[in-house]
Amino acid sequence: MVGVKVFVEGGGDNNKSLKTKCRRGFSEFFKKALKGPLPRTMVCGSRDNAYGDFCTALKTADKNDCPILLVDSEAQVNANDSPWQHLKKRDKWDKPNGAGDGQAHLMVQCMEAWFMADKDCVKKYFGQGFNENLLPKQPKIETIPKVDLLDKLKEATRNSKNKGKYSKGEYSFELLALIDPAKVRKASPHAKRLLDTLAKPNH
Repeated sequence: MVGVKVFVEGGGDNNKSLKTKCRRGFSEFFKKALKGPLPRTMVCGSRDNAYGDFCTALKTADKNDCPILLVDSEAQVNANDSPWQHLKKRDKWDKPNGAGDGQAHLMVQCMEAWFMADKDCVKKYFGQGFNENLLPKQPKIETIPKVDLLDKLKEATRNSKNKGKYSKGEYSFELLALIDPAKVRKASPHAKRLLDTLAKPNH
């Protein structure tokens, strides 16, 4: 049986509590999205740390290990570019020796885009005072620029009585655990690719 570890960007570099929330958020999301054995979520902090930890794991992996890298794309992904090609252009990251195309995955353009696939969940989470009309309207969630999305999330939640203004660390991983993976899969081609890979892991 292949053991999958997903090396994710997030959780901060020196915040144990936030890393725990990050791990729990991704684990809950994967639990709802997948049947059978679940991947282990390896919380890495910065995107550079995620890449470095992935490369280290790849070097020491045996035939039953399948490390996977998962980071924000930070920008729109060219339709003809694979994740590795995008990461080479944007971050100057080389595809490591031995890495397969299915071992790099992107949240396009950031994890918060997944929330736009399940606005009902976001609305329920923030409760009274939340202004859904201020959220981006694009049905193609991967086209929403990261900066615009984060700004509009903060605007929409500014008067929330339940939570207050959106904070990436404080609320993002709780929301991740609550949203519907089926809606995310339908709205985000890159999320679908990730979940399809995790359902049938290979190199």
